[in-house]
Amino acid sequence: MNLANIFQIIFFICNLRYMLACCLGLFLLSTIAASRAEAVKEYTLNDLYKIALETSEGIKLSEEELYISERIKDKAISVLMPRLSAFGGYAKYGEEKFSTGGQVIQPQHASSWGVRLDQSLSLSGREITALKISLAAIEKSKFDLLAAKESYLMSVSLAYYDVLKAKKFLDIAKTNVERLTKHRDAAHIRLKVGEVTKTALLRAEAELSGAKSELVRAENNLKLSRSVLSRIVGVSSEFDIKEGLASSKIDLLEQSLFMPSCTQAPLECYKQKAYEVRADLKSLEIQKKIAEKQVNYARGSYFPILSIEGVWLRQDQEPLSALFNKESIYGALKINFPFFEGGLRRAEVREAEARNRQANLLYDGSRKTIGIEVEKAYLDFVTLTGILQSLQDQLNFAKDNFNSVSRQFEFGLANSIDVMDANTLFITAERQYSEALYNFQVSQIRLKKVIGILLRTVNSELVQGVK
Repeated sequence: MNLANIFQIIFFICNLRYMLACCLGLFLLSTIAASRAEAVKEYTLNDLYKIALETSEGIKLSEEELYISERIKDKAISVLMPRLSAFGGYAKYGEEKFSTGGQVIQPQHASSWGVRLDQSLSLSGREITALKISLAAIEKSKFDLLAAKESYLMSVSLAYYDVLKAKKFLDIAKTNVERLTKHRDAAHIRLKVGEVTKTALLRAEAELSGAKSELVRAENNLKLSRSVLSRIVGVSSEFDIKEGLASSKIDLLEQSLFMPSCTQAPLECYKQKAYEVRADLKSLEIQKKIAEKQVNYARGSYFPILSIEGVWLRQDQEPLSALFNKESIYGALKINFPFFEGGLRRAEVREAEARNRQANLLYDGSRKTIGIEVEKAYLDFVTLTGILQSLQDQLNFAKDNFNSVSRQFEFGLANSIDVMDANTLFITAERQYSEALYNFQVSQIRLKKVIGILLRTVNSELVQGVK
């Protein structure tokens, strides 16, 4: 083997090692890219609803409040049950004492033990009233939980559409930078051939710089909106969202779920439905009943308390006396009626009456507020429905106008200011239409929320697997 063959072998080995290293590097890069692609998950709005309902801290707090209400009911039931207890005692005396007849007065030591069964009840039935209050509190907690879920779903919806809006504004900003870059290049070319002055190029450069700053602002706004949505829903920051299609009106099926005549007078129907099904209003309605029962409970403190007890008692002492009773069973009936306690009962009754008035005022005020909320949400929905088509037309006109002015500038029939004005009009129309479109979608969800059917609608879609 000569020296040339040796060099060929060495060269072949080096090339083989290089090829293996390249293959390994490509494999690692593809693996990292694949894992990153798998890490980025795509969610629809219903996916986010489902995750939020399962992981929300606020909803879990309301669930714990419901659990506490159920345990308070158990405490109220326990008061109605008789108490069974055992007792015992032992006493050691310093010395024995006897009477002149030799009877034991003080033994050396004595002990007693036994079992007691007793029950105390107010003659006003306060314990029954307390049980009714606890049962009503459970129903109130259930409605509070439903209201918390609907409010949370609304928060998720707002954050979701904020991300979509931020993504759209970012796309608009990128497109604007591309348009202004082409215009700057065209102005630069025309400046070289002497068709425009340097002012046109400087104006194009200034507009491009402003567009780039808007692009940076849009990128940061998208990052912030993603972080907010990630925090609200509880998903990883590495995610993407899928945009659903917006309908142009509330589904007639949803209208027929509560009042078919809503097609004739929808606003009044929506208000009436909200008064009937809003979870927060039903919670306040139960709070009114609880406040009334609490007044009765406070007034029950003026009634006597009846106590009944049965006792089995066993005693022992050393030394025993002649009349010592080792075992006894007895029952007792007691009644306790406090005449004066420093005005405590009167203050408790007045406090309960004031809280009852508060509950009634809060219910009436909330009912009026709900009516205003429904009217505002409905009018916003109607307004956005009416202006969307106008904004769509405005966007189409602004786009055609920009294209026309750009071509005129290329042929020297328009100046740089005309192009900038047309571009400003175009980008403004794009933003206005996009914002109105997403606001329109939010208005549909908000209208369902203020009516009180949002949670039912979401649950129905989740069960049916609607995406």
